[in-house]
Amino acid sequence: MKREYFDTKEDGFYGAYYKNPRTCNKGVILMLGDKIDDLMVKIGVKWLHQNGCNVLAMASDTKDYAYHDYPIESFEKAINVLKSRGNVKFGMIGASTTAMISLAAASYIPEITLTIALSPSDFIMEGFYRDGLDGARERSGDRESTLSYRGKSLPFLPYAYRHPEYWQKLSDEAKRRGDMAAARDMFDLSEQLCPLTEDMKIKVEKIKGTLVLVGAQDDSLWDTCRYIDRMTERLKATPHQCRVAKLTYQYGSHFVFPQSMLEIVLPFGSTLLLKLAFTTLKKHPEECKQTRIDIDRRLSRIIKEWQ
Repeated sequence: MKREYFDTKEDGFYGAYYKNPRTCNKGVILMLGDKIDDLMVKIGVKWLHQNGCNVLAMASDTKDYAYHDYPIESFEKAINVLKSRGNVKFGMIGASTTAMISLAAASYIPEITLTIALSPSDFIMEGFYRDGLDGARERSGDRESTLSYRGKSLPFLPYAYRHPEYWQKLSDEAKRRGDMAAARDMFDLSEQLCPLTEDMKIKVEKIKGTLVLVGAQDDSLWDTCRYIDRMTERLKATPHQCRVAKLTYQYGSHFVFPQSMLEIVLPFGSTLLLKLAFTTLKKHPEECKQTRIDIDRRLSRIIKEWQ
């Protein structure tokens, strides 16, 4: 798969541009995990290519899937690159932490007119590290935000735990739930200890074009459906210029990806592989698959309408 790389020092962001083999002039910034060219990213790129988009994959350049004071200006520079390659409309897709980042970026950059957030939060999270300190796979930030803008950290919800307790609590919750990862208890406690203030909340009413919020009630990372409900209620109470599509489901886990995206590389083993990640995928495999099929159908239609 051909790609063109971009470096933070030289270009102002870390990314890889994947031009669609078929002629098109719509560019989507894709943020999936901690890489710009791993298997998950390539799956997302192929799915977006099939849906008629060029793709610019982006990630933090820390190399350890860490987000702390990541500059929103990176996306402004990325859009300039998309423009220089002939794109005339700009979208953004993120999942989990990067869903929150996508929402925040779109609230600052009006040129983004399609924002798809898979399992998002409605607030800015505290930053985090995955540098292996003291043997912890992940640790809370040093009182840093995940995001910054024009050199200023954005206000954030602080985690309920500090290092080294942070990773121990997350490990304990994952074991108790039987999941690959879990942090729902921690996020609930974080809000109890520090109720959200207005400056921590993402200003979704500033997002332009089409906004898609996707989540499942059985998400064990955080209560994303509650966060999605709060965003849609905020939009009802606040003047805005976006058309929102709320796609929430009872089953689906934290991995609410389109079914055909997973089947691009794993045509026969996608469901089996997912069962290893979250308990709900073992207990409700067919319901979760139907969720992914519905997400696939609806997202493909939304992208086509946006184009």
